[in-house]
Amino acid sequence: MVRDAAAPVAGPGQVLVRTHTVGVNFIDTYRRSGVYPVSLPFIPGEEASGVVEAVGAGVESLAVGDRVTTAEAAATYAEFFAAAAAGVVRIPDELPLDIAGAMPLQGLTAHYLSTSSSNPQPGDTVIVHAGAGGVGLLLTQLLSARGVRVLTTVSTPEKAQLSRAAGAAEVLSYDDFRERSRELTGGEGVSVVYDGVGKTTFDDSLASLRIRGTMVLFGGASGQVPPFDLQRLNTSGSLTVTRPNMWNFLLTPEERAWRYGDLFEAIRSGTLHIRIGARFPLADAAKAHAALEGRGTTGKVILEA
Repeated sequence: MVRDAAAPVAGPGQVLVRTHTVGVNFIDTYRRSGVYPVSLPFIPGEEASGVVEAVGAGVESLAVGDRVTTAEAAATYAEFFAAAAAGVVRIPDELPLDIAGAMPLQGLTAHYLSTSSSNPQPGDTVIVHAGAGGVGLLLTQLLSARGVRVLTTVSTPEKAQLSRAAGAAEVLSYDDFRERSRELTGGEGVSVVYDGVGKTTFDDSLASLRIRGTMVLFGGASGQVPPFDLQRLNTSGSLTVTRPNMWNFLLTPEERAWRYGDLFEAIRSGTLHIRIGARFPLADAAKAHAALEGRGTTGKVILEA
């Protein structure tokens, strides 16, 4: 539902931003649908770009007129939002506001997945599920740029083409990726599986791992993974499973600056391309959620204020 409301005010340590682009993410749909409980009334959105309209007391890092982006705000499905200045980043002059609004959550996610949740080395083979999705395309680019062999899964020939263009060495079907990944690694299995799909891929993902491999479960596009017997990790080869979230990988200003800095430089150098797959007016947020949940989108879905 769209309605008029008073613009928020920048409190101490905050900035008020006039919204330009809002990133639409699965976490927004999880909160809307009740997977993650929220207090009502609730305005979705954590990610957006725009221009600083006002700064609160004590803010020295940003100024009125700065072009900024963030993945750490709240209630960004609006023409204005207020956010803690510590989580808002000034963007390079050459970066368009729509790209800046489409990058943070999926870009930061791809960065921490590939550097911190696990750290595959050149020559390692990994699986990235939903290879033509927003995170999948970015993660594939970041990993392949440093010499990691990336196998992806997709659901259509069109998505397969996008995934290959991002650097995937092989594009697999969801139906037989377990068997094919074993064949492509001489029976050994992959070192890491990056799984944002969840329920429908989890078991075969575990079965695709090599001894001492790592399962990085970072989402549940097909549903949440039910509880399972940890003894399976022992009998399957001393496996590791981790379920990270982005906010635990942005604990210090230095860590935030490192991740954003790497992403901005990768975009500037042409190593990383941000694909905007669908654009919707802010008032059509419900249609944007339906498109994302229907798994028919590629790249990033954005709202334009």
